[in-house]
Amino acid sequence: MAEERPGAWFGFGFCGFGQALGSGPGHQVHSPEPLAVPGVGIDICRVSASWSYTAFLTRGGCTELSGSGSGAVGGCRDLWASEALLAVLRSGPGPGAELQIWSPGAALRGEPLWVQTVVLEAAGELGPGGEAQAGALPLLPGACAYVSPRPPFYRPLAPELRARRLELGTEHALLLDASGQVFSWGSGRHGQLGHGTLEAELEPRLLEALQGLPMAEVAAGGWHSVCVSETGDLYTWGWNESGQLALPSRGLAEDGRTVTKEATRLAVDGSEVKGAAEGEDGAPAPFIAVQPFPALLDLPLGSDAVKASCGSRHTAVVTRAGELYTWGWGKYGQLGHKDTNSLDRPCRVEYFVDKQLQVKTVTCGPWNTYVYAVEQGKS
Repeated sequence: MAEERPGAWFGFGFCGFGQALGSGPGHQVHSPEPLAVPGVGIDICRVSASWSYTAFLTRGGCTELSGSGSGAVGGCRDLWASEALLAVLRSGPGPGAELQIWSPGAALRGEPLWVQTVVLEAAGELGPGGEAQAGALPLLPGACAYVSPRPPFYRPLAPELRARRLELGTEHALLLDASGQVFSWGSGRHGQLGHGTLEAELEPRLLEALQGLPMAEVAAGGWHSVCVSETGDLYTWGWNESGQLALPSRGLAEDGRTVTKEATRLAVDGSEVKGAAEGEDGAPAPFIAVQPFPALLDLPLGSDAVKASCGSRHTAVVTRAGELYTWGWGKYGQLGHKDTNSLDRPCRVEYFVDKQLQVKTVTCGPWNTYVYAVEQGKS
C-alpha cells in the first residue's frame, strides 16, 4: 500500500483565519490567492465555513473556530457551520453521541443552545483530507434525520429515502440516496430544485430529469445546485445571477457593455432566457437568468469531475486529474484567480498547477473556498 503523501489546506476569499489556529482570536482574511491555513495545517480533517467564521475539525477530535470569534472544544466527531448556528457532534458517555447546537457568537463557551443524543451505529467517517462520507453533517448518523439552521433543529427523514448525503442551500435541500438518485425540496423560486418550475416542494421529491443516472456528489449553493455523476459528468441548475451555473450571465455581460434593450423568452428546456436585442455580430445574445432543469456542463479539456462544492453564488469543482475549476461570483477573491472578477465559465485555478499540487477535495463557504491538496507524485 502506497504511503499517503503529505497535504495541506488552503483558503481563499473572505476566510476565517487571521493567525495560527489555537493562538487566540483571529480575523477575516480577504485573499484572492490561495493561502495555506496556518496552525494545525495537515491535522485538519474537515472545514466548514459561514461568511463570518470558519470551523476546523482536527484528526484529534478538536473543533477550533476562527474568524469573528475563536474557541475550541474536544471530543468531536463532526461539525457543520452556518451563520445561524454551529452544529457539533461530540462523543457521548455511552455508545451514542451528543448533537450540540451552539450560537456562533458563544465561541463554544458556556452551554449549547440545544442538545440531543443520537445513535452512532450507522455513522460514517471522514476520509483522508476530510472528504465527507455517508452520515456527514448536516446529515445525522443513521441517515434518519438532519440538522436545520432554523428550529426545529432536528428534522426527521423518511427511512425509505436511504440518504447517504444531504446538502443545504439558503432555502432548499438536496439529498443523494444509496442508489445515486437525487431528491430536492424547499423553495424553488430560483429554479434551484430542478423540477422545471419555480414552485416550492414541502417534501423530498425525486429529480426526474436525472432519474436513471447514478450520481456520486451533490452540492447546494445559496440558490443553485450542482451534482456529479458516477462517470464524472457535471450538472448545474438554479439561479445564474453571477454566472454560478457557468451559463451566460446578463449581470456579468453588463460589466463590459451596456444592454439597452432586452428580450425575454422561454427556452425549449423551460429555462428563462434573456438577451440583448443584438450582439456584436447582429444576432441575439442570450443570457440565462434561471435554469430550472439540470443542464449538462462540459469542463475544459473534457475533464471529468469528482468533487463539487457551492458557495452563495460561486461553484468549485475538482477533476479526476486533481485540478480545481471555479466560476461565479468573485467579489471577495473566492474563485482563487488572484483577482476579484466574476466568471460565467469554468476557469482552472493555476496556483495549484504552478505549485505542483494535486487537489483532493474542496469545500465552499458563502464567500470563501477551502481546498485540501497534496504534492504531486513523482514519475
